[in-house]
Amino acid sequence: MRLTQILTLLGTMALAGCMTLPVQAQNRGDSALLEMQQAFRKNDRPRLSALLPQTQGHTLEPLAAYWELRARLDTASEPEIVGFLGKYAGSYYEDRLRNDWLLQLGKRRDWATLATQHRNYRMKDDKEVSCYALAADAILSKADVAAEAKRLWYAQKDADEGCTYLAEHLHSGRKINSLDLWRKARMAVDANKPRAAKDAVDIEAPRQSEQVALIFNDPAKYLDKRILAITKSRKELAVLALIRLAATDPDTAARLLDKRWGLMLTSEEKHWTWAVIGKQAAQKLQDNASDYFAKVHKDSDLNDELLMWKVRAALRQGQWKQVLSATEALSPEARNDSTWVYWRARALLATPASEAQKPEAQQLLRGIASVKGFYEQLALEELGQNITAPERPAGLTPSEKSQALANPGLQRGLYAIQLGLRAEGNREWNYSTNLHTPGGMSDRELLAAADLACQQQVWDRCINTSDRTKVAIDFEQRFPMPLREIVLRRSQAIGMDPAYVYGLIRQESRFIMDARSHVGASGLMQVMPATAKWTAKKIGMTGFTPEQITDKEVNVAIGTGYLKLVLDDFAGSMPMAAAAYNAGPGRPRNWRNGPVLEAAIWAENIPFQETRDYVKKVLSNTTNYAALITGKPQSLKARLGTVGPRSGSATETNADLP
Repeated sequence: MRLTQILTLLGTMALAGCMTLPVQAQNRGDSALLEMQQAFRKNDRPRLSALLPQTQGHTLEPLAAYWELRARLDTASEPEIVGFLGKYAGSYYEDRLRNDWLLQLGKRRDWATLATQHRNYRMKDDKEVSCYALAADAILSKADVAAEAKRLWYAQKDADEGCTYLAEHLHSGRKINSLDLWRKARMAVDANKPRAAKDAVDIEAPRQSEQVALIFNDPAKYLDKRILAITKSRKELAVLALIRLAATDPDTAARLLDKRWGLMLTSEEKHWTWAVIGKQAAQKLQDNASDYFAKVHKDSDLNDELLMWKVRAALRQGQWKQVLSATEALSPEARNDSTWVYWRARALLATPASEAQKPEAQQLLRGIASVKGFYEQLALEELGQNITAPERPAGLTPSEKSQALANPGLQRGLYAIQLGLRAEGNREWNYSTNLHTPGGMSDRELLAAADLACQQQVWDRCINTSDRTKVAIDFEQRFPMPLREIVLRRSQAIGMDPAYVYGLIRQESRFIMDARSHVGASGLMQVMPATAKWTAKKIGMTGFTPEQITDKEVNVAIGTGYLKLVLDDFAGSMPMAAAAYNAGPGRPRNWRNGPVLEAAIWAENIPFQETRDYVKKVLSNTTNYAALITGKPQSLKARLGTVGPRSGSATETNADLP
């Protein structure tokens, strides 16, 4: 617990006239809150009830009251629940408990109460709650909710009771058809979610749903035993088996589809299956992925995910016409994403009619061009502009700062974070700054909230909040440089670009000094223990022990030292080094094989979504940090370069690089 930070925060609140109890009373409740967190994790209801009185009047009393009531929500009376919602009205915990209650009401099929309570639900970010609310609309008012129901259900990789119930209800009323259900099953198999696949099949063909387990266990054996597919359900089960097989062996799945099953399937079934095979081949970076996608003669038979992989495979082969047609078939929502706007514009400029299509391409690029992200920056450069730090907005007024300081949700969020309840504090902070809540924040209010977080050195909330402004962009908030002296000194000592180091730290840890990942990486630069030990030896750091990795100076030294070794191993390629930092060096060594590509195309084809996003964000961050550090215009394209196979004469500088 950072007692000095909490005292500083409370003192600041007191100066603003925000504190209602002495600091000592707050501190007495701190230990009770930390005990309650552990009791809540263990579902220790008696302990939660015993500790609750000690938090009365504490800044985080709503959190304590939530934990206590949530643990016994299944037995709590409606008046008690409504009383909590009234007592903490307007707070995150009012909405959090209502979310939890709505889930219970849905499971109980109490549609009238659910409909009433859902009207006051503000977060609206729980898809299962949304499915229950749609079910209530369909049952109580006979509303046509099929389109929204499918959108929500398809967006969920895994199964949940609410959306499955809604799909079953709509199917029984003939509002969604068998193809809708089989498409859900296909997506679930492709995502390796057997329960979700079985649930979908169970609605349409309950006698066949047990076949899903056989398909997941051994799709090749399943296909070998079922040569004839006469009924609709048998054909669709064959499609599921081909999809499952494609995950490990797309070429065998393609042969079976081409030689046997293609004769029995409908055009739509074949198109979807060929696209999944193409997607799996693309994720394995096979050169024949585009050949498989070419067997799809109707892009409208595909969903957005399959179309996106069709674009990636086409980019890798330089097939701009296919990029154009696939982006055209995307849903309106996906087409507006900056990734596909950018590549569609590039395709318009690269296809034979490029001169005639140039105005449309430039219009698309102008629509996304900014300093806010990877493709936005690339769009700027396509339009002939460099990347520069925007002019800072007008300084915050004392009144704007005071309003942020007086915000109860921001107070609670910061207090929880400083107390060590980071997850709880982050949720409260995010809720309090979110635009869809009552009193949602304007750009100026977001800047003031970000400033408050910066002043308390809660850098992740500072960055995330400032990142959400639409027009007023404060680069010094969005791209802070804590430990500047250490980072610059260490970077310069080993010949590293400090902007690259800062760009990576911002993505790795958001400058959370004690950050620790679920796999054990630690500190600012999220270094694994074994990697830290190896790097310390390589850079000549004597007497290193694992406990030192949380020391700021040591963590930066180890992290920058390792990053430099990785960068050298990949001949100075920032995109490849970033990929190696995130996914390990072995994977990008394999991913580089094949044609020489623009690094943007190479990055977009990284098979892992996490690493794909990571590389793009690190390079975007780096370019913006360079603009801040140097005060000069920058180029993202220059940092990207090209990626291709290692030249025959080149050798790995560190074959044992972890």
